[in-house]
Amino acid sequence: MAQFRLQGSRVLAVDLAGDAVKARNGSMVAYSGQMSFKKLTGGGDGLRGMVTRRLTGEQMAVMEVKGQGTCYFADRATEVNLVRLNGETLYVEADNLLCTEATLRTGTSFTGLHGAASGNGLFTTKVEGQGWAAVMSNGPAIVLRVAQGMPLRVDPGAYIAHTGRLDRSFKSGAGFSTFIGEGGGEAVQIEFTGDGLVYVQPSERSTVGGDV
Repeated sequence: MAQFRLQGSRVLAVDLAGDAVKARNGSMVAYSGQMSFKKLTGGGDGLRGMVTRRLTGEQMAVMEVKGQGTCYFADRATEVNLVRLNGETLYVEADNLLCTEATLRTGTSFTGLHGAASGNGLFTTKVEGQGWAAVMSNGPAIVLRVAQGMPLRVDPGAYIAHTGRLDRSFKSGAGFSTFIGEGGGEAVQIEFTGDGLVYVQPSERSTVGGDV
């Protein structure tokens, strides 16, 4: 079983003992021991994942890394956050997924208006099973709890991932006061309801909604 650990806050170290991980293509920055690298097609498991990504334009080049030793991964000096899955599902923006254990299943999930608002397409990456995943964020991510009766609204450009039994809906935050210049300027948000965790980065991507 691959062992995931952080080397500082921006580098993922994975100790391998003959097993494998799937990582963003080109994210290896160093390794010790014997490693093999194989580029995988599509980024999702099976034909459906490959076809969906091509149709929606969600490109994610993935490589399989296998061997004995330690491999180090990083991407553009972004922060790395470790997520342990115990049978649940992680939904994560494709641009924010750095590495997963090879035993985890990856695919795609329809996001509808959420994807359109965030500028990342109508599908997002789905990771399922038992094992570790490494998620990137622009700045240190915060993990926010959503509970029954306590919904959470997130700017689409700040959202990176979530787990748990959560429903997402697209909300407009543009009221009359926003249009006359007295509002906060956040035109669109994603509302999460249910029970789970939402990962948010302290930096916003450019989105379709933008600021009013």
